[in-house]
Amino acid sequence: MESKVTRQRTLSMYGKVLLLYNGNAGQKEVEDVLEVITGILVSHTDEFILKRTEYKGHAEEICRDRGEEMDLVCILGGDGTVHECVNGLADLETPPLTAILPGGTCNDFSRSLGIPQNIKKAAEVIIEGSTAKVDLLKANRRWVSNFVGMGLITTASENIDAQLKGTFGRLSYYLSAFKTIREAKPFRYSLKLPDKSITDQAVMILAANGNYIGTSQLPALHDKLDDGKMNFFVLREAGLSLLRNFLQSKDLNEWDRENPAFDFAEAEEVEISTEEPMKLDMDGEVYEQTPVKITIHRERMTFIKGEIN
Repeated sequence: MESKVTRQRTLSMYGKVLLLYNGNAGQKEVEDVLEVITGILVSHTDEFILKRTEYKGHAEEICRDRGEEMDLVCILGGDGTVHECVNGLADLETPPLTAILPGGTCNDFSRSLGIPQNIKKAAEVIIEGSTAKVDLLKANRRWVSNFVGMGLITTASENIDAQLKGTFGRLSYYLSAFKTIREAKPFRYSLKLPDKSITDQAVMILAANGNYIGTSQLPALHDKLDDGKMNFFVLREAGLSLLRNFLQSKDLNEWDRENPAFDFAEAEEVEISTEEPMKLDMDGEVYEQTPVKITIHRERMTFIKGEIN
């Protein structure tokens, strides 16, 4: 479904604007949210187009097909919807300015951009017009805005009950993680960084571009999204008890970087292989599998930003 409103340019700060929203969300809730957003944005655009996604991958197709004709693409949805849209936009020769309107459970990448989690305030940030050029990861064939993970984090994503997620929101992630920890099994991996190679065992490996996972702030080695570096974490089996503590405190900054149960590093590129192919969690959705080559692409897209701490 698509609809549009056209206004005179003399009133506008944006020309052609596309707002994508998740067609699987509750109809009444979406209508209420869209009313708030359009009430704020429409008077600041020449042409405002609403487009509802109808199936998985649809947002990616729309962004790839129509992204270059837009001055601004607004994404109303969670991290999975953002992931789809980024994969439709990042390969374009000139990706449009992009804004995230948080409509999911965790909205982690929007938090890294300093976007308010209140939808009205998030829409107002778009009108303020502050922008940031942002790095993206590429993991094999897919673009990634927030993180790529394997092991425990992937199992936790697959363990989430969809109905529970809709009812309890981010609490469902913590409940899933608790269940996953009890079942966690170490896996053997080989890791190749530009300056060294490592072969060892882990229960989780995480390459992060953003600063939040499950609404909790990561123990940042850097806090910028445009420095050409990813944060890289390896969790060994000995760190599971510490991870339980984290889930109870919900503060990743309490992780001790000097603890031998963890490895932390910054990197521009990493290659990971495992004895058996392992599924990869990308921005909260499971795509592809090992082996994987992850590279950072500096300032690949421009996003609307809020106040970044």
